[in-house]
Amino acid sequence: MDQKHAETLALQALAFLAKHEELLNQFVNQSGLSLNDLKKRAHEPELLGGVLDVILEDDKTLLSFCNLAEISPETLIKARIALPGGMHISV
Repeated sequence: MDQKHAETLALQALAFLAKHEELLNQFVNQSGLSLNDLKKRAHEPELLGGVLDVILEDDKTLLSFCNLAEISPETLIKARIALPGGMHISV
């Protein structure tokens, strides 16, 4: 998967987080960003990788997002690999 496609999926994942306050708070707490910082940096590939990390941490969250986005979990894993810091993920 190329980085552009991965970024698009990660932006969809960020929108998913934004609709689920608990997940958004989890991401903000883990990243140390304020909501204002998150808005300003939403298109940075490194930040988007972190968004996918939050989705991938929990099977229920992963499946919920994948069902909504109509993609497989493997596709999301490939997207994470394509973004900075994703080389530690295995398919």
